[in-house]
Amino acid sequence: MTVAETLEDQWRSRVAEDCKDQSAANQTSIVQWLLGADQDRYETLDPDALSLAQQAMHYRYRILLNRYLHSGPERAYQQLMRRLGSLFLVRSKVKTWVDQSRDRWRSVPDVLGEVIQEMLQNDRHLRGQMQWISQCSTNPRFRNLLLFTSVEEYCLRPVRNQPLLIYRFVNYLNRMERGGMTQVPGGELVRMISEDIAQDQEETNFSLFDNQALNQYQSQQDWEDLQLQRRVVQQEFEHYLADALGDQAVDWLRLYLQGENQEAIAQTLGVPVKQIYRLREKINYHAVKVFALKVRPELVEDWLGTSLTDHRLGLNPQQWATFQEGLTPQQQQIITQLQEGEAVRAIAKALNLKTSQVMGEWSKVYLAAQSLRNLANEDGET
Repeated sequence: MTVAETLEDQWRSRVAEDCKDQSAANQTSIVQWLLGADQDRYETLDPDALSLAQQAMHYRYRILLNRYLHSGPERAYQQLMRRLGSLFLVRSKVKTWVDQSRDRWRSVPDVLGEVIQEMLQNDRHLRGQMQWISQCSTNPRFRNLLLFTSVEEYCLRPVRNQPLLIYRFVNYLNRMERGGMTQVPGGELVRMISEDIAQDQEETNFSLFDNQALNQYQSQQDWEDLQLQRRVVQQEFEHYLADALGDQAVDWLRLYLQGENQEAIAQTLGVPVKQIYRLREKINYHAVKVFALKVRPELVEDWLGTSLTDHRLGLNPQQWATFQEGLTPQQQQIITQLQEGEAVRAIAKALNLKTSQVMGEWSKVYLAAQSLRNLANEDGET
């Protein structure tokens, strides 16, 4: 049995187990897409290179499984824009440029949508991916989901410690007219491969993805992104605390994050220890029940990896199954509709509840998931 056949058998078994709700045709399409067009190359790879290729397949598969496989095209597109827009460097560069241009009404997703559209038209790697995807599946919707995954993985590839998307954005700016952004009809999604596939293009293996970059991506790049996200969360929370509790709360937070205990913080701030403990309780309440739930939930969820749609509130499959069994029927309805992208007001209307009641139930669900995560972490440390 060849290496490619062995890999295909392994992936068929895994996809069949993970994607039971997908048709046999879709499962086959996923396996073909993961293996790639040139399967003969696996025979010539040394063990290290083969291991690297398998890591790349696992990474792309996780993106598809966690973010796009169970989403409709429109929601999947929004998730792609949200994921790319959540990168601190990308968001910062786009916002800076928009602020300096005459098109200040444009949002980050608007700009990213144009950049991605240009990449689909001009980038040789993505054009090769589109052609291969068209051979893997005849289902237009499923082609789009595979393309979304390929676009995210490609845009996040690290080149000189920055996402490849940064360089594509700079190239995009260099090709634009000086007056501002090219105009794309508002409200129109990026044109996907199901609508226009260039069948006459030559296949290409062009890629900027080298071995060292792939090995570093899941360690160094993830760590750097996490630190940037942590900094952003801290800054946003400090602004919130200054408005809600005053500057003393901000000082407490900074000292606490530096590792100071309550007695040391009380001495530094020149206030009684009892007052510091009361302040800590107030800050904890605002952090968990207000800021993380109502003020900036998406920011905190992306940082902690606890979003409902992408991370099942930070629970693994076994924890998630146990967690759902403990929910009331109403709570199950609420989280199901939230996972589908429904707004809180729409959910309240559908369930004949007040918005505050829906938020109250969602708070209970969120805090219960947090308790389960904390309990699992404590068990892991003992």
